[in-house]
Amino acid sequence: MKAAVLTALRQMEIRDVPDPTIEKDNDVLLKIEMVGVCGSDVHYYETGRIGRQIVEYPFIIGHECSATVEAIGSSVTGVKVGDQVTVDPAVPCHQCYQCRIDRENTCEDMRFLGCPGQGGGCLCEYIVMPEESCFPTKGAITLEQAALCEPLSIAVYAVKRAQIPEGAGIGILGAGPIGLSVLLSAKAEKARKIYVTEKIDARLEAARGVGVTWAGNPDSTDVVSEILAAEPLGLDVIIECCGQQEALDQAFEILKPGGLLVIIGTARKDRISFDVDTFKRKEISIRYVRRQNHCVQTSLDLIGSGQVNVDFMITHHFRLEETKKAFDLVAGYHDGVIKAMIKV
Repeated sequence: MKAAVLTALRQMEIRDVPDPTIEKDNDVLLKIEMVGVCGSDVHYYETGRIGRQIVEYPFIIGHECSATVEAIGSSVTGVKVGDQVTVDPAVPCHQCYQCRIDRENTCEDMRFLGCPGQGGGCLCEYIVMPEESCFPTKGAITLEQAALCEPLSIAVYAVKRAQIPEGAGIGILGAGPIGLSVLLSAKAEKARKIYVTEKIDARLEAARGVGVTWAGNPDSTDVVSEILAAEPLGLDVIIECCGQQEALDQAFEILKPGGLLVIIGTARKDRISFDVDTFKRKEISIRYVRRQNHCVQTSLDLIGSGQVNVDFMITHHFRLEETKKAFDLVAGYHDGVIKAMIKV
């Protein structure tokens, strides 16, 4: 089969690689249809690592995908050949302590699509996944929308962890695909006062199109002063979606005492820091988001029911042979890109 293979930093080739095969009774052979380019994929492309997860070349990345069922193992009953599915890229062990306490997202023996040391990715023609990772779309959503269920599920989980109080003011720092997905999820949960910051004006306009209380660019606006002018007591919750130290610093200034900071963004540095005096004086709480936990079906249902419209985030389309071009576009934030979609 054909695959887009990382061969070095910022180097990618289309290669012939062995076809995957069904080995277990619960395996499902999937023909990949659409793959979304995620920021974490771009981290591997540009730097070859995320924290302790270091790429050994050659390596196939990619984890946001939709697919058609090509074949099934003997015990599979939840999907059948020909079904279109969205794919949960996380395969927990179901045996470790974290799994036993219903925290599969922090499984001690996780296998994740396109994650070094765990499993190859989906930027290829076929993959094999367990039945539990395959969520039938039942014709309710398109293949492109199905590929966006994975990032939306992270946002659904983040909003769930935020436990946004009724009538609360919330901030979303970073309006890339994850930040916009958080915005959609927060609005689906009836959040009313939403403040968004983003350095790319096209993404700010996209956020405004969804509907926000206020949106501003920190490169041209004093976002802290602007938000505090509208909310003198500060915001109840901030969800950080860009992985930037500058945004974390702004969050501490904008949050009210007793406020909550939820972090999704993946920092490129090994350490981030907080102002200890502000941290203590305001008694700020912090929750980190590790991917998602049992939220894929919810994201599929949100799109299928029409409560959430993700189509506006798909700004660019590429063929598998153009994968490197897609990654260069996303890495450089060119041409107003939000989500680049690769048709396999």
